[in-house]
Amino acid sequence: MAEKTLNEQLAEQVGAGDSKIVAAIFGALTDQNEAKLLLAAAPPATALELSEKTGIPASEVEALIDPLFRKGLLFKSKKKDDTRYYRVRHVLQLHDSTAVATDASREMLDLWKRFMVEEWADFSRKFEEKLPSSVMRVIPVNVSVDLNTQILAFDDVKSLIDAARNLAVTRCSCRAIDGACGKEVDVCIQVDRAADYAIERGTGRQVSKQETIEILKRCEEEGLVHVAENKKALGHVICNCCSDCCINWPSVRPDRGKFVAPSRYRAWVDPDECIGCDLCLDRCYFDAMSMDGDRELAVVDQENCMGCGLCQVVCPTDAITMQEARPAAFVPGN
Repeated sequence: MAEKTLNEQLAEQVGAGDSKIVAAIFGALTDQNEAKLLLAAAPPATALELSEKTGIPASEVEALIDPLFRKGLLFKSKKKDDTRYYRVRHVLQLHDSTAVATDASREMLDLWKRFMVEEWADFSRKFEEKLPSSVMRVIPVNVSVDLNTQILAFDDVKSLIDAARNLAVTRCSCRAIDGACGKEVDVCIQVDRAADYAIERGTGRQVSKQETIEILKRCEEEGLVHVAENKKALGHVICNCCSDCCINWPSVRPDRGKFVAPSRYRAWVDPDECIGCDLCLDRCYFDAMSMDGDRELAVVDQENCMGCGLCQVVCPTDAITMQEARPAAFVPGN
């Protein structure tokens, strides 16, 4: 068996050893010394330790660190006495960090687009098999409209923003790669440590809490779904996902699997208020909205609904409300 190239070894280390495209992405981003340094940067190591492990002179290692950091391939672990460096850990982190680099080449972005079209569906299914639970979760809209229900802080995007220590906005990695939908790109909200990282790296702009809310309102009105990390503690990012370019949805993956969990809420249509305008149908990514032909009213498939609330934003008669889902059969209004 032929010895693996440095780029193939790097692809293997991020969980994509079978992918020629991920190896090519590393090839587009690194030269031989950079690849050697990345392979040595696990576990985290100081610049001197990296020099000793690779045989690259310490002065050259020092010169390589910042470019690799700005490319999104090398990360920092800062302690009181020193700084240790570690390589990108998995494909999703590689995707998100490299796609928004300030000098991202079209060659590299096109390779990512190929990966999403040719390999992501199979890769993501294998990835999901190892997951104990969903990585991300949908957060319902509650900036543009009133949910008319008691929303929990865990699902309240305004509460998440209010609790943040630091905020930054970056480009959406998926739309930076593709962008076919034409939706706004500079809307990915980085929180706390992720904001610190984006600002230091130059890929993000610090924003106030008020500006962040205004960005999220535009996203709701434009038809972008809020998605955050699926954990009760404050996460690192609030994505605003489109249906065309983003890796979470059926337009890219034939099924949602368990990568993204729905919010705790589901849409409900009041038949007495619905006028059958069908504006909500175009807003739904998940085939959850349809028209009852006999009554000419919108209806919701509760199994498909992910609880994003985008349908509610455009309803001219406020016929759509978001109601907390129940563990048993969902009964609107109870």
